Amino acid sequence: MATTSQPLRGKTTCKKIFWAVFPHACFIVSLVIYAFLGALMFSHIESTRKVTVSEEYRTFLQKLIYLTRKLPDDVTENEMFNHNISELFNTADPVWFINPKERWNFFGSLFFCCTVFTTVGYGNTYPVTRSGKYLCMLYALFGIPLMFLVLTDMGDILATVLSKSYNEFRKLQSKILASKLCSGSTCSKRNELKSRAQSKIVINEPLTIMEVLRSQSGVKPVKYRNVELFEMLIARENENTQPARNKSMERWSSCPELAREKTVSRVIENFDKIGKELEKLDVPIVLMVLVIFVYISCAAAILPNWEKNMDFQEAFYFCFITLTTIGFGDTKLEHPKFFLFFSLYIIIGMEIVFIAFKLGQDRLIVLYKKVISFCAEKNMPSKKIYPK
Repeated sequence: MATTSQPLRGKTTCKKIFWAVFPHACFIVSLVIYAFLGALMFSHIESTRKVTVSEEYRTFLQKLIYLTRKLPDDVTENEMFNHNISELFNTADPVWFINPKERWNFFGSLFFCCTVFTTVGYGNTYPVTRSGKYLCMLYALFGIPLMFLVLTDMGDILATVLSKSYNEFRKLQSKILASKLCSGSTCSKRNELKSRAQSKIVINEPLTIMEVLRSQSGVKPVKYRNVELFEMLIARENENTQPARNKSMERWSSCPELAREKTVSRVIENFDKIGKELEKLDVPIVLMVLVIFVYISCAAAILPNWEKNMDFQEAFYFCFITLTTIGFGDTKLEHPKFFLFFSLYIIIGMEIVFIAFKLGQDRLIVLYKKVISFCAEKNMPSKKIYPK
């Protein structure tokens, strides 16, 4: 019996882990597939477009030839010539100097798709054809909600990790402070009193909640002990009312439809719980700012290794503009395909920034409430007390 029950337990635990991870993996895989399909679509449309010489391009070339023929001897000191050249190149369209097959290869199209559904939009890569523009609007219409869904789902995981880490840190901090403030003799006396009080409370299995509460009149415990005892008894009653695991396993093995319905309902509950942990998160905003600074600094130290035109400050600025989805486009990447492997960093970083913005929003709401209540109290007419 022991040999047969152990494989069954292993299979059930594997199934539980699979169905618990399934919603998170489903969102991420859907986003990856969506990005790859968009890259194939845009690379096929934009790379095969016909390069036509427009009238604007011809006039640009004519003006450029005219200025080069009148090239002065001292170009650096001629302010008029520099002014004319800068004005001429400001009117130029960057599409004229780009080979579509080089810009819209698979990796370039994939980079463009990532900038679309993450709402970064650097602006140095954009569709030129009419069909590409229409498909870009349709692609963003479905891709941006999918990206926000992934961010919300991963936000629950990060919120759980942050809240647990912060709570453990606070517990450790309180223990250290208690050990410093508490001397040896007083601590031993308190521990003896606690052990005596706990030894007086005896919980028997057959007793119900009402019987134990009736029998407590002669014990005379401390007030907060009643609350703790009541919570323990409620937890025990809940455990007793739940069906045994072995019986449920036997029922599932005899009727597999019940097991399927239960697993499906659990998966649906996991989908319904998306965003709940993020709403519960309550950590200091200073801690989140510190996490963002450290997170961006790590990438800013790595990014100049393959982007030679960037130093630490420029890479820090680029990462901040990317993770906050501002995306001015003033800082361009020479090797965007390397940054695609950094996509996991972008998603997690956007999630951290999103959590920080959420906490900042909550703090601002609390601040506005305090200001409005303070102003309302100031404007309230004071009660006049008339003599009798």
